[in-house]
Amino acid sequence: MKTVAIIGAGAAGAPDVAVTVFEAGPRPMSKLAITGGGRCNLTNDFEGIRSLSDAYPRGERVMKRALKAFSNDDTIRWFTERGVPCTLQEDHCWFPCSQDAMDVVRCIQRAMDGAEIRLGTPVKEIAGQAGNDVNHSNDVNHGIDVTPDVIGGLKVNGEPFDYVVVTTGGMNRGASMFEGMDLEIVPPVPSLFTLNIPDKNLTTLMGLVAEASISIPGTSFKASGPLLITDWGISGPATLKLSSYAARYLAEHQYKAIVAINWLDRSENEVREMLQESASHSPQKQISNTPLLQQRLWEHIISKAGLRPDIRWAELGSKGLNRVTAILTQDTYPVSGKGKFKEEFVTAGGIGLSSIDLSTLESKKYPGLFFAGEVLDIDAITGGFNLQAAWSTAYVCAHSILKSFSYI
Repeated sequence: MKTVAIIGAGAAGAPDVAVTVFEAGPRPMSKLAITGGGRCNLTNDFEGIRSLSDAYPRGERVMKRALKAFSNDDTIRWFTERGVPCTLQEDHCWFPCSQDAMDVVRCIQRAMDGAEIRLGTPVKEIAGQAGNDVNHSNDVNHGIDVTPDVIGGLKVNGEPFDYVVVTTGGMNRGASMFEGMDLEIVPPVPSLFTLNIPDKNLTTLMGLVAEASISIPGTSFKASGPLLITDWGISGPATLKLSSYAARYLAEHQYKAIVAINWLDRSENEVREMLQESASHSPQKQISNTPLLQQRLWEHIISKAGLRPDIRWAELGSKGLNRVTAILTQDTYPVSGKGKFKEEFVTAGGIGLSSIDLSTLESKKYPGLFFAGEVLDIDAITGGFNLQAAWSTAYVCAHSILKSFSYI
């Protein structure tokens, strides 16, 4: 009988086969249990995602294939059929109806019934016999290839296995297990983090949320969505998305940069027209009494534009109009580092995609060695996309191994 080892009992570590699971921690899926603030954002409906690169800054090609094999709809169907009904929120995120991540954990644990789970057992070494590059033709129906019946001499902590699936999460943990193996590893850097902005005039507005866009001038990095002002800088979906898109850029610049906020997420011409319309309709009103944003934020904009708080629209003039327009659409702040909290922490980097078969996620040099989830150089913006990558890539690995067993 063939043997399968799964290293890491996380979101990607539970395909529906009899396996031996190695987990360094005392509990399986501990990170999954706290994801989404303990509610577990299972996936996203992908509405509004024009290109997969919008959701997956790294790994778009792999995810295109993986989602064909196991989509977001498949994810919801899988959990629903196993007793975890799900609900779609207005922000396009899917959660269990119970809003309890432990229901997801318990569901996967039930699906793992029959597997040997070794808790508190870190993997210190994976050994394998390198062979010729593994190349297969695509499976027309699923976009998945069949792993050939070749044993690559794989060992986990010295114990032999026919197949090994690595699902350890971010490569900042456990990279030493690959020492001695000829694998491409893309250096890991943080992704999905908040930004420190040492501007007290801004941080005194803590708690305010604006539908805005944020960018890094001089680059193509830009993101839109709710932006939260905190006591240390900025957070919220827009900030987290920007940190994902610009993860490597920010790391290379030691997390020192300039960010520009467009508080209305509109073009300069649209904002100027809005201001001119307000001036035309209420020329004698004080600008501060006709806010285009929340009152405290609007007063901050007026002050930063260098205008008196009691100035009237009729007094604004073209120069004043231009200053307010500029602040509303290109309000710049220095970034001094990453935020101090890591609840949303994800790693960009990992096993290089050029070293694996994109259809099976099997190593090209080590037959029988597979990778799934965040250990790959695949990561996504916030909103359930990272968990979907875990579900889809785990399915690809499991399906390929099952096909080689002639089970499907």
